[in-house]
Amino acid sequence: MPQLNPNPWFFIMLTSWLTFSLIIQPKLLSFVSTNPPSNKTPTTTTTTPWTWPWT
Repeated sequence: MPQLNPNPWFFIMLTSWLTFSLIIQPKLLSFVSTNPPSNKTPTTTTTTPWTWPWT
């Protein structure tokens, strides 16, 4: 059963994981968000119930 042989696939998975963790992720995290979160308090809207004409 060749699916159980981890020889080529484990190395590929480990290499891609290390590439992402050590090279790509720090570059992505260095970008500044274009829409930073703000400390606004959420506003609650008051709604009036709908009156149905046939009730």
